Amino acid sequence: MATDKPAKGDALYDEIRKTVGEFQDRDAAYYLLRPIGGGREWTAMPEVLRPATQAELLSARVKAANRASRTP
Repeated sequence: MATDKPAKGDALYDEIRKTVGEFQDRDAAYYLLRPIGGGREWTAMPEVLRPATQAELLSARVKAANRASRTP
């Protein structure tokens, strides 16, 4: 990942977790990400993050919509 801090809400792909998250903030040497559609934040090192592709972002949004449709 470039040294520029992403904007809040930017979709990033975490190479370690193999998932897309929305950038929330920076905490010391780590970035805080939240799952697409909401959920618990996680931390990731900037080196293992890259901008999510359109296909990855679409897949994450579909997963979030499916998850939301199953919850009462």
